[in-house]
Amino acid sequence: MEMGLERVVATGGRQRAASLPLSSCDSALEPKGRRSPGDLRPSRARRCFSVEVQPPFPHLMLAFLARAPRPLLSGSAGSPRRAMAAAARQGLRSSSSSSKKLVECFYDVLSPYSWLGFEVLCRYRPIWNMELRFRPVFLGGIMHSTGNRPPALVPKKGEYMTKDLLRMAKFYQVPLHLVKDFLGSVLEKGSLKAMRFVTAVDMAEPQFLEPVSRELWMRIWSRDEDINQPESILAAAERAGLSSDQARKLLEMSSSPEVKNRLKATTDEALKYGAFGLPCFVAHVNEEPHLLFGSDRLELLGHLLGEKWLGPVPTSSKL
Repeated sequence: MEMGLERVVATGGRQRAASLPLSSCDSALEPKGRRSPGDLRPSRARRCFSVEVQPPFPHLMLAFLARAPRPLLSGSAGSPRRAMAAAARQGLRSSSSSSKKLVECFYDVLSPYSWLGFEVLCRYRPIWNMELRFRPVFLGGIMHSTGNRPPALVPKKGEYMTKDLLRMAKFYQVPLHLVKDFLGSVLEKGSLKAMRFVTAVDMAEPQFLEPVSRELWMRIWSRDEDINQPESILAAAERAGLSSDQARKLLEMSSSPEVKNRLKATTDEALKYGAFGLPCFVAHVNEEPHLLFGSDRLELLGHLLGEKWLGPVPTSSKL
């Protein structure tokens, strides 16, 4: 942003000029007192350009101004300062979009902590310079492959988890509630059918991946409802915006070998990154993947991305 203005002037006036930072021109254009930018006069613009170029022949500068686009000479919206600021913002947007860092979110709707991390990342998607990619996997396969055990099976961990989930839900502002029959709803029924359906959505209707996942979380972790019966899955899909026909086709597709293989492949990919539970986030920085486990590691994720952590519920007042 410290580029000299002489390049623009030299091009328009066809003459060479000494380098002067853009900030120097900004100060020359800054209105005094409480006057609005609309009060800038062409004389100020000419004074700024004359400082930049110091033309030996005034008629050359007048010729340059005459050839300048009309916005450059028209009030606040077209002042040189605003025109160049707009160009700079456009350049920043172009460069930032091409340099977004990939963040993969591996999750299963059976995992309440995955829901917390999922919602917070959705809130940061327009704030952080990242490409967020949701990767549905099967938690049961990860636990089995790594020899991990559900925390609820360890008495003290289970006791802590019930309290921790309620605290986290309130802090993260997610409508999460405990299920009454944890053993039956979570450990025995599992989520294989639900995650096959989510995978089918990801393959055939990816624009519905986020709302379908959220509705399944809402069923089990907010309303204590089933997520594996066909009618339960269809109800969640239709509530997420899919038509009845679309939902039924996806439900049929979810039992196909293609979907089963896709879910297994994505689960294996998470394992190769080092996953042993969910949620897992993989940040790709400088062509190197960084695995982070748990919804309480999002502040560290921001640090890896070079972004500012604004809490679980970022607001415009914090920006």
